[in-house]
Amino acid sequence: MRAGRILKVLMMLQTYDKVTAGALADACETSIRTVYRDIDTLSAIGVPVYSEQGVQGGYRLLQGYRTRLNGLSAKEAETLFLTGLSGPAQKMGLQATLADAQLKLKAALPENMRLEADRLQSRFLLDAPNWFSDDEKVTYLPDLMTAVLEQQCIVMQYQSWKGQIKRQTQPLGIVLKGGQWYLLAKVDNDVRTYRVSRIESLTLLDETFERPKDFNLAAFWQDSLRRMETIQFPIIAEVRLTPLGVKIMQHVCSSYALNQAKIEPIDDSGWHRAKFPVGESSYGCTELLRFGAELEVIGPPQLRAEMEKLVSSLAMLYH
Repeated sequence: MRAGRILKVLMMLQTYDKVTAGALADACETSIRTVYRDIDTLSAIGVPVYSEQGVQGGYRLLQGYRTRLNGLSAKEAETLFLTGLSGPAQKMGLQATLADAQLKLKAALPENMRLEADRLQSRFLLDAPNWFSDDEKVTYLPDLMTAVLEQQCIVMQYQSWKGQIKRQTQPLGIVLKGGQWYLLAKVDNDVRTYRVSRIESLTLLDETFERPKDFNLAAFWQDSLRRMETIQFPIIAEVRLTPLGVKIMQHVCSSYALNQAKIEPIDDSGWHRAKFPVGESSYGCTELLRFGAELEVIGPPQLRAEMEKLVSSLAMLYH
């Protein structure tokens, strides 16, 4: 969008002493001709931007010039990264702060950019949770935000699948995945993942900690997802599928299973052969039942035997 691009050009000019038209075009993923028009627009609305010719030339702002965002606080500036995420901002206790920050930013923009901002907000919405999922109760999320930012140790009562446990941890980051919140925290020498909705009590300690310099939240989370996928789907199912069964796959299989799936062309019997990962035998069979008669398990033998046992028990139940 043009308003966002012009604002990015202005921010780059404020950040760097001098910027070439080529560098601005690359950063904004647009043409140099478009950059020239954006520079003209900035000049027209009163921004003192000047050009310097020659090999070492480029664009620069009048020395000392800065845009003023009407008293935007540090906390409000942080929440601008959550623009459009009103649901998550509310759960983190930042909804009012986010609203104030957006109001101040909008007031600082030229009128034509304000109209563009209103147009965007009225036409795009991010609804993070999955379909038909209940809203998670994450009572302690605001406290966790504080602990992560201030590097404060916490003590929490956590309901794991083994039972209730008590942990003192060093919170390193928070992740929102599929409408569910997760805490990544250091315990002894390990970094572990906790579901925020399962925290039953939490206490912020006065004790602080040094954040590991080599810890990268995004990289660690991606590695965790890959490990979790291989643990959750340890069996490669060998199956026969009807053409309808192949279509059903798109609706009942996880994205991981779909990415790993190998489907052969239709054979003389009118079926496809395929391989894709599923969960442990009992859980995997329950998933495969969703295909009905459009899928037959061929192997491995243990999975087929488990499937036969489950189907036989259903046949007796409905006899």
